[in-house]
Amino acid sequence: MISQINHIGIAVKSLENHIAFYRDILKLKLLDLEEVNSQKVKTAMFKIGEVKIELLEPTSEESPIAKFINKKGEGIHHIAYETDDVVNEIKYLEEQGINMIDKIPRYGAHGTKIAFLHPKSSGKVLTEICQK
Repeated sequence: MISQINHIGIAVKSLENHIAFYRDILKLKLLDLEEVNSQKVKTAMFKIGEVKIELLEPTSEESPIAKFINKKGEGIHHIAYETDDVVNEIKYLEEQGINMIDKIPRYGAHGTKIAFLHPKSSGKVLTEICQK
């Protein structure tokens, strides 16, 4: 069951160019930096209240984040909702006629299991479900 917003993903060309804004200007707590080789991204995770802001920098031109930036520019990439059981959430969403990008979970940043819904099924918003 979806319980809360986990994070908002923001595509950036360079983490280095954006970290100072979130850490020093907005005074958000930088939780960690991580490279996710399977996703071809580096991430910086910040916390504000119960929600996190995830900056995503592509490490390859083949990265989905690089393709997003090339097409739309830097900006909000996705919203992620937390669930306690991503496998059952995928099953439920498919039963509701939702088009899933990921039919089985994969591993994302911070050791989470993730799956993305196709934006055509979620009001043109790339939507992620994640399980800690």
